[in-house]
Amino acid sequence: MSRRAAEAAIADGRVTVNGAPAAIGQSVDPDADTVLLDGAPVRRDPEKKPVYYMLHKPRGYITSLSDEKGRKCVTELLKDVSERVYPVGRLDYNSEGLLLLTNDGELTNKLTHPSHGVKKTYVVVADSVVSDEQIVRLGEPVVSDGERLQADSVELISLGDKRSVLRIVLSEGKNREIRRIFEENGITVRRLKRVAVGRLELGDLKKGEVRPLEKDEIAYLKRLK
Repeated sequence: MSRRAAEAAIADGRVTVNGAPAAIGQSVDPDADTVLLDGAPVRRDPEKKPVYYMLHKPRGYITSLSDEKGRKCVTELLKDVSERVYPVGRLDYNSEGLLLLTNDGELTNKLTHPSHGVKKTYVVVADSVVSDEQIVRLGEPVVSDGERLQADSVELISLGDKRSVLRIVLSEGKNREIRRIFEENGITVRRLKRVAVGRLELGDLKKGEVRPLEKDEIAYLKRLK
């Protein structure tokens, strides 16, 4: 199960721990506790080893294992990955860049939960020349659909005749957060690309390509608190 499907099963009362209904976020000892899903025992697969991959997600793919609307999913780009892995967080349909995939649920929670504050870096191409005043405002909190949004930092990379390129850093990554921040400031985003998660960088990985993480990259992720 994906984490989302597992949480739905728990919320629906399908999971028990030692005979009592399980709660989302509850910890268990797989060697001592009895965990049941729909009355059947859940056991840890001793052969299942954690694996970690980086994908350069192109635009036009959704960050999901399947889609009822028939849109292309990132799983279609994982033909050389033999293990069943899940996206860590999301990149929306029209965004591109670095996407981590793993079967390590604990690490996924660490990288996606706001309390851990793992910073993600994006390059944004705006469809206009952004002024210094607008850059300041982009770094200030805004309210969109009743939700408070704020980037950690906003930095201008370059200006063109009819466009601006900026670097944005986030530590929360709420749904469409960057696009909503720009929309609230009257600026249209032409392209949005994630280039780093923490100290992991997309580098020269080509669109649609996937690679396993290096040992030092995995060690860095596991050290995150």
